[in-house]
Amino acid sequence: MRLLVLGGTEFVGRAVVEAALGRGWEVTVFHRGRHAPPPGARSLHGDRTAGDGLAALAEGTWDAVVDTWSAAPRAVDATARLLRGRAGRYAYVSSRSVYRWPWPAGAGEDTPLVEGAAADAEATEYAKDKRGGELAAVGAFGAAGSLLVRAGLILGPYENVGRLPWWLTRIVRGGPVLAPGPRDLPIQYIDVRDLADWLLGALEQKLSGPYNLVSPAGHATMGELLDACVAATGGDADLRWTDPQPILDAGVEPWTELPVWVPPGGEMYDAVHRADVSRALATGLVCRPAAETVADTWRWLTEIGGVAPQRPDRTLKGVDPETEAKILAAGGGVPGTTP
Repeated sequence: MRLLVLGGTEFVGRAVVEAALGRGWEVTVFHRGRHAPPPGARSLHGDRTAGDGLAALAEGTWDAVVDTWSAAPRAVDATARLLRGRAGRYAYVSSRSVYRWPWPAGAGEDTPLVEGAAADAEATEYAKDKRGGELAAVGAFGAAGSLLVRAGLILGPYENVGRLPWWLTRIVRGGPVLAPGPRDLPIQYIDVRDLADWLLGALEQKLSGPYNLVSPAGHATMGELLDACVAATGGDADLRWTDPQPILDAGVEPWTELPVWVPPGGEMYDAVHRADVSRALATGLVCRPAAETVADTWRWLTEIGGVAPQRPDRTLKGVDPETEAKILAAGGGVPGTTP
């Protein structure tokens, strides 16, 4: 299989490249040259935001293309049209953000989509940009030749968004740690390597259309995730499990200031942690245990010096230490609850 990955040097793209190389595929990576791709991949350089930035793709044929672009849809549109007729299939890594808010619990691929997106648009907002990218892929390759991977929360090695790396670096500092409860709160995410494995399998199966790509609801809990962080780092952190209300009363933002966590019972929790992924499961999605995701992410993080890369177009994650201390000092959290 000859695969072209647009990006391929960071997070999702890198995981796809490594998985494809592991399958013995011939992989070409088109990127700006800021980071080296995995060994074994062929490099083509270009900048999709520049006028002549696609020149390196003027020639060549591939069995499939994987595109992870997150900004102006017009970049996807221009690339897909250039490759039409020279690539067999076009897989676009999109997002569940393309669904119209609020996303109901159990939302499947037939959930209504955001409005106002266009394939040739400039960058506007994340949801419309991702939907515009989908429209661009389908417009160039048709519904039968395009695969839309609507990813949910993605964790794992190479993460450059700041969620799991923040928890790991916070927990390795030790001491009392604000752990947002309830401890048995089911969460839904996908290891980036499981995403990559499913995506490549989908290309082999010649699947098309949209797929929600995230673990089954309840694949893990907040307790399992944070316990795994404590175990992986080997520190003396004491998880102080705290009810949602004191956290919310302190003005802490779920999802961003306490990454991954969303309090139960509201539309945001239903949206991000209760998606229907039956279509992906029926086509080969397999999700590894949370402990493996956490341990491998910690191993990678320590190998690069303990500081994760951070995408400039994503918000910084993590609660302010003073705010955390105030919540704990006010009686938040139950000490000694880490196994």
